[in-house]
Amino acid sequence: MALHWTKENAPRWDVDKQRLFGPDELAAVGYDQPAPGSFIADEWWRVTDDYGTVVGYGWLDSEWGDAEITFLVDPARRGAGIGEFILGRLEDEAAERGLNYVYNVIPDTHPDASWMRHWLTSHGFFPGTGDLRRQVSHAKTTAS
Repeated sequence: MALHWTKENAPRWDVDKQRLFGPDELAAVGYDQPAPGSFIADEWWRVTDDYGTVVGYGWLDSEWGDAEITFLVDPARRGAGIGEFILGRLEDEAAERGLNYVYNVIPDTHPDASWMRHWLTSHGFFPGTGDLRRQVSHAKTTAS
């Protein structure tokens, strides 16, 4: 099944976010429960499957040449490669902006911080100052 990456223009806290972000997921990303319909900060993308079902989100906040990234995979769909898909697309977005690193700060409220730290380091992230970061690859291959 293919995954689809769609940028949200003027992201809001909608029904799909409310469905995927339970108390543990909000704690994992360090968010308080936004009010339904409220605008949310940063750049957001949703990931859908071939049926149009939202299976995850990625978001990026760029500053000073780097980008803090965060992502969420539908708890029922974890282990299916969706996190890797989101991570790859977020790195592509950072590369398009000419950014140097993507990084993630695991909040103290994360319900399984050691697992998340292991997942990120197994995907090329290394410890920074209070975060885990990975250098953005700017090499793109194009068919001629």
